[in-house]
Amino acid sequence: MSRGRGDSSTALRANLGALLAQMPLFNGLAPNVLDRIADAAQWLSLPGGAALFEAGESADALYVILSGSLAVLTAAGRERGRFLARLAAGDTVGEMGLISGRPRMAHVVALRNTELARISAQAFNDVLRRDPEAMWHIAQLMVERLERMDAMPQAHLRGASTFTVLPQSLEVDFAGFSTALVKALAAFGRAELVWSVRADTQTSQWFNNIEAANDFVVYVADPTPSRWTKLCERQADALLLLARADSPAGRWGALRWPHDNSLTPQRLELVLAHDTGIETGAAARWLADLPDIPHHHVQSPSDYARLARVLTGRAVGLVLSGGGARGFAHIGAVKALRAAGIPLDLVGGTSMGGILGAAVAGHWSVAELTDRFRHYFVESNPLSDYTLPFVSLVSGRKVSRMLFEAFGELSIEDLPLSFFCVSSNLTTGYPYVHRHGELWRALRASVSVPGVLPPVVHAGQVLVDGGAMNNLPVDIMLERGGGPVIGCDSGADRAFTTSGGDLDVPQPWQFLRWIRARRQLPSIFQILWRTGMVGSTTLTAAQRGRTDLLLRPPLADIDMLDWQAFERAIQAGYDYTARRLDELPEDSVLWRSAG
Repeated sequence: MSRGRGDSSTALRANLGALLAQMPLFNGLAPNVLDRIADAAQWLSLPGGAALFEAGESADALYVILSGSLAVLTAAGRERGRFLARLAAGDTVGEMGLISGRPRMAHVVALRNTELARISAQAFNDVLRRDPEAMWHIAQLMVERLERMDAMPQAHLRGASTFTVLPQSLEVDFAGFSTALVKALAAFGRAELVWSVRADTQTSQWFNNIEAANDFVVYVADPTPSRWTKLCERQADALLLLARADSPAGRWGALRWPHDNSLTPQRLELVLAHDTGIETGAAARWLADLPDIPHHHVQSPSDYARLARVLTGRAVGLVLSGGGARGFAHIGAVKALRAAGIPLDLVGGTSMGGILGAAVAGHWSVAELTDRFRHYFVESNPLSDYTLPFVSLVSGRKVSRMLFEAFGELSIEDLPLSFFCVSSNLTTGYPYVHRHGELWRALRASVSVPGVLPPVVHAGQVLVDGGAMNNLPVDIMLERGGGPVIGCDSGADRAFTTSGGDLDVPQPWQFLRWIRARRQLPSIFQILWRTGMVGSTTLTAAQRGRTDLLLRPPLADIDMLDWQAFERAIQAGYDYTARRLDELPEDSVLWRSAG
């Protein structure tokens, strides 16, 4: 562990008592108590990447962060620990173990050069022993802090304020990218660009002052290993791995991870710069060596604005449910959202919502959505290729051809917007989230209503319609996002009713009369479709409550298989969404994301 006393500024030392008074842990304590704590403090300077303490160590002190930033990680090993939280100047760390007397329960590592005030257990206890009321006050504050942390969604930890651009090579225009990113970030606060020529020889206090004076700071590293690049990595909350999409995939020579054993707990985001259009297959090529990290396509000013929202926790996520023909209402909802200027940055969906979501993530215009979905569903019923019902009522070939015609050989990674769709894995009994691979095949799995369409077999696993397990996957969007989530639930209304009371199908010679008398009986398609969705009803109800804006267009008069209700469903989705947007308060997070 690298620990050592640093040269903190005289001002920080002289004003530690005042700083402590502003911190939640010490707020409300008498000035003489604060002064005694400040007098007992020791100053530490912790280099970026060094550990402050590790899980299992004895709790011998608490620390006050004066400048810099720390990462808290789970105790699963430093290289494998899960990122829990980022602590900044003004936060305290280590007090839980100090008061409980138990060993440390997590790893704490410096994200960048960090200055701290160390208050030893002995000094802390000596001070509080003289003032039991102060000890009681601190205990209450700690309980309140734990309750807030338990209630805080993990997504709220994802916003970042300092970024380092790591160019993969000199071929990528990292100067232009960095300048455009700072301009986009400026829409949400003060933003500043820092180059080596300006800051290479500055002290840690200079960096702290720059970051304190701005809401966002973008550091531009060298494409090769250097002292400046290492410093930039340490200063960043998030590392942006910038590469030309059309270049051969390569390693980042300046990146500490994964080329050595040092820990890089910052967010990693792959950014692919395109000249014109998105090159098919480029993302999969680059992600082969960087699995499981988010990626972004950048080619226009709107892409920089979206990237700024994603990086700062303001990205708007759109989640579209399944619902058959009722899902056409999503087209109207998207039309109203775009007309209102609400950005759609991340898209996910199930079944019909998955297909429409993929089109939205592909930047289809409203006119294109309307024309192409009318062609695919109204002019050519995709469920009309009936077959012997050994596995399903229809063969599925028309649906597969339709999806391939619509999306071709695109991979999910090739879509301009981040996208996922959900199917149900009958082999494991859990939802399957499609984030990579052939788009049309993922959508084919997501719409495979059990008994209606044949399942899709993937790596020996049987996948069917996602509506069977998660028809409104808001939870999955929250895992990826960090900003407001819009959920459009087109399967919310009752699916069908019947006036018939017969339990059994009649004998063949009575069949025609039975049909004439029972026109309101549900069809086998309706029964199978609804049966495939009903299992996720309880989960869907819970998912609705996790949205920032829930859209439930009135669709009770539209059957899930009534493709001819196309125009009515679109209009219902548009009218309802426009009305809900008019009702949003001016301080809504959606309007703030829209800028």
